[in-house]
Amino acid sequence: MRVISLVVEGLERANEEGLMAWLMAQDADVICLQDTQCSEYSLKSNDFFPPEYNAYFLDNFSDHRKNGVAIYCKTLPKAIMTGLGFVDFDDKGLYIQADFQHVSVGSLLMPSGIAGDEAMNTKLKFMDLLGGHLQKVKNKRRDFILCGGWELVCKSADAEESGNRVDIPGFSDVEQGWLNTLYKTGYCDAFRAFNTDADEFTWWPEGDDAGGLRTDTHVVSIALCNRIDNAAIYTQEAFSDHAPVIIDYDVDL
Repeated sequence: MRVISLVVEGLERANEEGLMAWLMAQDADVICLQDTQCSEYSLKSNDFFPPEYNAYFLDNFSDHRKNGVAIYCKTLPKAIMTGLGFVDFDDKGLYIQADFQHVSVGSLLMPSGIAGDEAMNTKLKFMDLLGGHLQKVKNKRRDFILCGGWELVCKSADAEESGNRVDIPGFSDVEQGWLNTLYKTGYCDAFRAFNTDADEFTWWPEGDDAGGLRTDTHVVSIALCNRIDNAAIYTQEAFSDHAPVIIDYDVDL
């Protein structure tokens, strides 16, 4: 099973850069997109509804031009779940999940903490709720693949300028601690489970000339860590300030 994820920073804008044509050439079983900045009903082009896929969207209820997540599935899922049961967040377009027979694949957009103290407090509240949720579901008789823009940096190797800056998004002690705890309690970073190469980055928040970060990944159930056949970050083309993460799993849907 091939799963691709990408923070698109506006699905329609990314498509102008060739995103959908590229995705359709990748033979992915599931495609997870974040920060779509649209709703299903605001999309006018058939590009966004390819016949090979079942497409599902969740937008920000108040303004579909903010946030938004989507998931494209070749195999019809058994169920689609929108939101995580978080009253303060489920209407913000942050999470959508496709359930198959033995695995669930989620598309997650972490709230950004860049804008200031209030934004960071919101992010930390979401992280606290998400951590509790992930501990509750890890004992279910199914595996989870959570794809997205986590805006979290776990190790210095995942931040190009980690030795020179203290303001790197997602690199605070609290954020690092949360992610490291997650990786010690039933989950793993699917990309790093397969690919340990240095200089593998997925986000350039200040543009190509500034330092890169690896904040986009698939966080997966620990049982899947040894079932990863390949993991790569695609950087030959730019569809947004983020790069697609492509991971092949030894999993049947």
